[in-house]
Amino acid sequence: MNRLANKVAMITGAGRGIGAAIALAFAREGAAVVLAELDLEMAQRTAREIEGAMVAAGANNAGGASKVLAVQTDVTQSASVQHAVREAEQAFGAVDVLVNNAGINVFCDPLTMTDDDWRRCFAVDLDGVWNGCRAVLPGMVERGAGSIVNIASTHSFKIIPGCFPYPVAKHGVIGLTRALGIEYAPRNVRVNAIAPGYIETQLTHDWWNGQTDPAAAQQATLDLQPMKRIGRPEEVAMTAVFLASDEAPFINASCITVDGGRSALYHD
Repeated sequence: MNRLANKVAMITGAGRGIGAAIALAFAREGAAVVLAELDLEMAQRTAREIEGAMVAAGANNAGGASKVLAVQTDVTQSASVQHAVREAEQAFGAVDVLVNNAGINVFCDPLTMTDDDWRRCFAVDLDGVWNGCRAVLPGMVERGAGSIVNIASTHSFKIIPGCFPYPVAKHGVIGLTRALGIEYAPRNVRVNAIAPGYIETQLTHDWWNGQTDPAAAQQATLDLQPMKRIGRPEEVAMTAVFLASDEAPFINASCITVDGGRSALYHD
């Protein structure tokens, strides 16, 4: 329960899914958490749920100040991300951990994709990660400590037809992770990534439900998995806890895959 004690962590896109699971896991491990989310109402609802879970677990200070903060944040806008960092610092102190989780799916045919589709994908999935890193790095470098965890994807090194340009942006996230990890390693600032495979989030269910036969689509996805199930958000979250903690001091510029072995499979 104390792997992240006395740390301040900001998680982008923390209103639901993997981001919300990471925020909850961090809070359970003792961190003060900032939910940087475009949908403020969703983030506030998630923050209340985290606070309730902490009270139920007896881990919250009775009558004390909350250690969970929701801040409206548009990761495509550098000023918005910098504002979220300032809010985090004012509430809890310097940001020790950043998780760049916010992302969107943009799947197009390359030759019919619009310029707006391309810009929308990169604005969130790559520029958004850079905006987060750029906002926290000066403080981390000055203090000589910090951990950044970028949520990439198995699309970062595998290609599924029909998913363009999403994997292009996610390949970029890995390049950004490696470049920044090496750049700031001498200052004890670690930058790593997590590459989730199929994870049971609302987006996954929305995709299944959008198919002609949702049940068949879900079963087809499960049949692809070596473990015959898909991952749970909390399984990604605990990997993020490890990378954010002092238990991983020599892991840097790396990517941990969380996909049940799917990306190691040669063919179905």
